[in-house]
Amino acid sequence: MRAILRTRMSFVAAALVISASAATAQTQITAPKNKYSVSDDVKLGQDASRQVQKEMPVMRDEQVNSYLNNIGRRLVNAIPSRFQHPEFRYSFTGVNLKEINAFALPGGPMYINRGMIEKAHNEGEVAGVMAHELSHVALRHGTAQATKATPYEIGSVAGQILGAIVGGGWGQVISQGSQFGLGTAFMRYSREYEKQADLLGAQIMAAAGYDPRDMANVFRTIEKESGSGGPQWMSDHPNPGNRYEYINAEARSLRVAEGGRQNTGEFQGVQAHLRTLSPAMSSEEVARNNRNGRSPSPTGTSGSNRSISRNVPRPDSRYQSYNEGNLFRVSVPANWQELGNNSSVTFAPEGAYGDLNGQSVFTHGMEMGLTRSENHDLQTATDEMIRSLQQGNPRLSRPNNYDRGTIAGRQGLRAVLSNVSDATGNQEVVEIYTTLMSDGSLFYALGVAPRDEYNSYANVFRNVVKSIQFAR
Repeated sequence: MRAILRTRMSFVAAALVISASAATAQTQITAPKNKYSVSDDVKLGQDASRQVQKEMPVMRDEQVNSYLNNIGRRLVNAIPSRFQHPEFRYSFTGVNLKEINAFALPGGPMYINRGMIEKAHNEGEVAGVMAHELSHVALRHGTAQATKATPYEIGSVAGQILGAIVGGGWGQVISQGSQFGLGTAFMRYSREYEKQADLLGAQIMAAAGYDPRDMANVFRTIEKESGSGGPQWMSDHPNPGNRYEYINAEARSLRVAEGGRQNTGEFQGVQAHLRTLSPAMSSEEVARNNRNGRSPSPTGTSGSNRSISRNVPRPDSRYQSYNEGNLFRVSVPANWQELGNNSSVTFAPEGAYGDLNGQSVFTHGMEMGLTRSENHDLQTATDEMIRSLQQGNPRLSRPNNYDRGTIAGRQGLRAVLSNVSDATGNQEVVEIYTTLMSDGSLFYALGVAPRDEYNSYANVFRNVVKSIQFAR
């Protein structure tokens, strides 16, 4: 089965004023002027998060993301009340890149590179980078930067910032040295905003039970990793100067809450877990593969290095759960691996997926994703999706009829189609499940198996679909 569904959505990230009291007291932080509403931050962040899920090697590893969300919740609860925004939707997700890095989006979504966890000396250093990014979100630095940079309305600002990303591709911009494609003047954090995020981040860390000096230490590590003349942290996070010194000075004015955390069993367990995975790719490698039309594999190894096997293991009777960002949760056989794509996620056993003429293909397993719908009629939207699939799979049959049912409590459709596999030349069965989301987009789940093995997969496909739980 060759999946061809592709969607593109706008991508924007957080950008980054400071007034201090006496040197011996905690620095007093004042949020910068902002002409945009809190709901604008939320919308920008959610739109951007959907793009991140499609364009970057986001980790859908339950252990990693659960750990990051535990840290994130501690930090969010420690944000000073004057900077709390109940409308914000905080989430914390790993990215399968080896650089020490993280970025946050307006309204709450945050993404933390795997390299950040792997190279940290303790949990406090991970929390330090997260607290810094969280401060940008709480202080609404992204829309504050837009307030200063342009006279246009929020939609126009987003369009100008995102146009370069959608038009040129984030991979192209990364290859030129600007992380995540955020190289426009609108989104370069000012040194003033950077220092403010450092200081508020230190205060949040202390209130959450972390030693703020860990933030200073990890920033020093990042600077060393950058090398002579290299970027200091990220090109859009300029070093305000004396960062290590003033964070330590701020730390001396703070009291770390009781029950402090630095090294925990969870931290050590996650690091050990990451060592069992295939090495993460660099941003450059991901960009190069993106330009070549290759999608990253679950562990960051290019799918083109894998080939289809004739000996594909049967579905395991044990199931493993995955959280797909802010979209849904699903359980699949434990021996199926997760493959990220620009617009979907595929779960397949070893030997069932590979590359054919620059296209990702799979012979056993399931693909799930969202596609835009031009109307709100489920059957018409499903017909349109199948016609789209037939463009890349010309021997895919048309549905004779649809079975009606539910997917996570929503009205759903099911159809069983036949196809000839591009990878093997043999007959295969394609089971399609669809339902409409609240925003009108169409959620789909495609189950694929060779015709002579379909009886072993039919119940598995149904069990996987029954396990789906939508986050919205």
